[in-house]
Amino acid sequence: MSQDIVCDCGHKNPEGTILCEACGKPLKDDETKPILNMRYEGSARRSQTYKKTPIDKIWNFFSSVKVGITLIILVLIAVAIGTIFPQDVYIPANADPETFYKDQYGILGEWYKALGFDHLYNSWWFVILLGLLGLSIIVASIDRFVPLHRALKNQKVTRHDRFMKKQRLFGVTLSNSPEKQLEMAAKALKEKRYRVKEEDGNLFAEKGRFSRWGPYVNHIGLIIVLIGGMLRFFPGMYTNEVLWLHEGETASVPGTHDQYYLTNHQFIFQTYDPDDKKYKEALKDAGGAIAKNYQSNVTLYKAEGHPILGEEPKLKKVKNAGVRVNHPLKFDHYQLFQSDYRLGELYKMNFKLIDKRNNQPHGEISVNLFNPKRLYHLGKGFRIKLLDYFPDFYFNKKGEPASKSDNPNNPAFIFKMYSPDHPKGETNFIAIKKNLEPLGKNDYKMVLSGLKTRNVSGFVVKRDFTIWIVFAGAIIFLIGVAQGMYWNHRRIWLKRKGDDIWMSALTNKNWYGLKKDLHYLTGESGLSEPVDRLEEKIYRQERGMKA
Repeated sequence: MSQDIVCDCGHKNPEGTILCEACGKPLKDDETKPILNMRYEGSARRSQTYKKTPIDKIWNFFSSVKVGITLIILVLIAVAIGTIFPQDVYIPANADPETFYKDQYGILGEWYKALGFDHLYNSWWFVILLGLLGLSIIVASIDRFVPLHRALKNQKVTRHDRFMKKQRLFGVTLSNSPEKQLEMAAKALKEKRYRVKEEDGNLFAEKGRFSRWGPYVNHIGLIIVLIGGMLRFFPGMYTNEVLWLHEGETASVPGTHDQYYLTNHQFIFQTYDPDDKKYKEALKDAGGAIAKNYQSNVTLYKAEGHPILGEEPKLKKVKNAGVRVNHPLKFDHYQLFQSDYRLGELYKMNFKLIDKRNNQPHGEISVNLFNPKRLYHLGKGFRIKLLDYFPDFYFNKKGEPASKSDNPNNPAFIFKMYSPDHPKGETNFIAIKKNLEPLGKNDYKMVLSGLKTRNVSGFVVKRDFTIWIVFAGAIIFLIGVAQGMYWNHRRIWLKRKGDDIWMSALTNKNWYGLKKDLHYLTGESGLSEPVDRLEEKIYRQERGMKA
C-alpha cells in the first residue's frame, strides 16, 4: 500500500509527489538544480509510482507517450499502404477480389489481399489498432490530468521559501511600506485581469489556468473522432458502396439490405462545344473533349414486404431522377452519387455458324458477355456448346488461355460445334482478330457477325450516421488546440519576509508575455523586477563564471 507524505504545512501528499501540492516545498530537493522542475506541478503520477502488479505494468505501458506516438505512426503507415492499390469497393464491378489483386499486381497484390489491406477500414486488425490508440490516449490523459488538477486545486497563497527562491523568475524588494506596495500590486494585477487572492499579507495572482486543459480537450476530441470512426463498423451506421449499373438494368442498391432497387434507363454524356469561343483555349490545352455533364436517368423502387429468398420482389416506384455529379439522389438518409461511367462497353456478341466447304451459314447465336448460356440450339441438328469463356483474354506463362479480369475487355470463346455430319462436334477458338482450330482442321467455323454495346453508370451509395460524431470531435479538438496555443497559465506570488517582499513568477509558456505583465506590475507598485535566473545562468556560463 502507498503511504502519504505529510509536509511541514500539514498537507498529505500522495506517494511519489516531488513538490508539496499546498505550499510547494520540495519533498525531494536536489540542490544541484537551481530551478524547480514544475512539470505537472511536481505531482505524483500513477505510472511513476505504482510498478508492481500486472495492472500497473499495463497502465504504465499505455500511459507512455512513446507508445502513443508509435501507435499513431502504425495507423498512418497502415493508411498509407491502404492507398497503394485500390480498396475492394473500387475494383471493377465484375472483378473477383480473390483473383483480381494477384492478377493485376502480382505477389504484392496477393499479400495486399491476404493481409486485409483491400478492405483496410473494415479489417479486424485495423479496428484493434484504433482501439489500442484510443486506450493509450485515455490512459495517458487520466495519468496526467488527475494529479495536475489536484495540485492546481490544492495550491495555497503562501508558498514555501524554497519554492519561491527556486522559481525561474525571482526577486526581492526592500520596502519601507510593504502594505501599501502590496495593495498597489493587487490593484495592478487586477487591471491585468489576474485573479488575486490574499492570505496573511501575502498575494497570489493567477490567470489562464484553463489553458492547461487544452491538451486534454484535444484528447477528448480525438477519442470522440475514434469512437465515430469505430462506429462505422456497426451495421447500419455507415454505408459506402459502389454500384455499376448498365443501361436497362435493375439491381438492388447495395447497403440497403434489398429494400431499394434502381433501374438505369439511360446514361447521358455531354461535352463542351469545340466551336465555343469561351472554352476554345481550355479545350486546346486539354487536347480533346472535356465532359460538360454526365448523368444517369434512373428510377428508384422500394420492395414491398419481405420477399422470400429466391423470389422476385414486388417493387413500388418511389421516384424518377437524373443523377448528376454533385447532385445526388437522396432517399431514407442515403445519397446516391454519379461517380463514374464506361461508354460503349461490350454487351453481346453475335456469331454465325459457317460451313467452310460451301460458305453456307447454318444459323446465328447471340452471347451475353455478362451471363452467357452454355448451349445454343440452331435447329436441323445444329447446336453450339460454349466450353469456355475468357472475358479479358490473354495467354498466361504456360501458353494457356486465361482471363485478366471479369470485364469483357477482350472476350474470347471456345465453342463446340455439333452438326449432323459431325455428331461428336468440332472445336473452335475465337477471339477478336483470332479464329483458331486447336484440335485439327474443321469443316465448320464460328464467325463474328456483330456486337452490341451499352453504357455503364458507376454510382457510389453513401449513408453516414457517424459524420456528426466525427465532426463534433474535430471541433472539440480544434477548441483544445486554440485553448492551449493562444492562452497560457501565468502565476505570480508575493510574500512578505519582514521588510522584504519576495516575488516569484511562473508560466507554462510565453515568458515574454509574463515579463511584460511583471514590468507593468513593478512600474505601478514600485517593486523590483524579478531576475530571470535561467538567463542569468546562461550569462554566467558564457563568461566562465560560477552559476
